[in-house]
Parts: sequence; C-alpha cells; structure tokens
Amino acid sequence: MSRYSSHAASFDWPALMQAGMRGLGLRPDQFWALTPAELWLLLGPETGDAPMARGTLEALAARFPDETSDIGAKDG
Repeated sequence: MSRYSSHAASFDWPALMQAGMRGLGLRPDQFWALTPAELWLLLGPETGDAPMARGTLEALAARFPDETSDIGAKDG
C-alpha cells in the first residue's frame, strides 16, 4: 500500500475533475497538466476560505485577550 493512498482516497477527484473539465471547459490533457496552484487560480480564490484580515484578527484578539500567568513570579 502506498503512503499516499490514504490522501488520494479522501480527495474528491470527481468533483475537481468536473470543476476543471465541465466548469472551466478544460480538455483532460489540459486539466492533468495543471499544477494545484494553477487550478486554484483558474477556479478563483473565492472558492476557498479567505485569509483573516487584520481588522478581524484585532477584533478577535480584543474579544479573547491572552491571559498572563503568575507561574514563576517571585514573592517579594
């Protein structure tokens, strides 16, 4: 058994092939010649989760601030 078989089994190849060949109109040889980055670009970055913007991160940090610990503090 290949070390890659568990990854390949969980990947939805039919959906990806349909998006590339039916949705984008690629021929099979064009589809298989693409790198994952090229296919992602053709499908559009909006098809995946957008990275968190700075404002969203700052709001999240304000809502859930880091807690400080007294571990290792010396009584004085």
